[in-house]
Amino acid sequence: MTEAAQAGRSPRPRLVLAAAVSSVLLLLGGVAIGRLTSPLPPQTPVTTSAEAGFARDMQKHHLQAVEMAMIVRESSGDPAVLGLAYDIATAQGQQAGQMFGWLSVWGLPQAASEPSMTWMTRPPLDGAAHGHGTASHMPGEPMPGFATSEQLDALENATGAVADSLFLELMIAHHEGGVEMAEAILDRSTNDVVASLAQGTIVVQDSEIDYMNELLARTD
Repeated sequence: MTEAAQAGRSPRPRLVLAAAVSSVLLLLGGVAIGRLTSPLPPQTPVTTSAEAGFARDMQKHHLQAVEMAMIVRESSGDPAVLGLAYDIATAQGQQAGQMFGWLSVWGLPQAASEPSMTWMTRPPLDGAAHGHGTASHMPGEPMPGFATSEQLDALENATGAVADSLFLELMIAHHEGGVEMAEAILDRSTNDVVASLAQGTIVVQDSEIDYMNELLARTD
């Protein structure tokens, strides 16, 4: 499924309301942090830079994680899953706002002038540590680990242990994709603020992947 088709999904009124109530302060707080911590000229990225592309695409990636966390919090009765979903929604909502703030301070539009993931197809810097080359993704294709409309519909329609298992499976793949994107920006940027968020993303999401695999094994 193309990104355009995914973008055409109709919003869920219940989820939109819940997300608005639960995450708006996190997003605004993240925006404030992004504005306070983003570098000023001459380090300011341009609109086609890897940093700007990462900020735009990872915002969308994070916000889908928030959406999935909000869905499972309505259907799960497992305290461990509920706690994990809360942590994911809190952290990734705040970071999405932070990246929004970067673009604002950099004087760049939130919307890209080129297809999503274009930044990730560009060659890594010399000496890049993670080895993410140019062939993994095509511009405009879905981001790594990004859930499809059908998968989100299935998650919303599931309940109990079925919802827990599906959420964990989808979020493991989503986190793995987020780690891949974070490693890719580390290969393409020397911006300290961007690198700090990317490195933190890798550490936290790798740890959460391990925890989710433990929870998933328990639910089988």
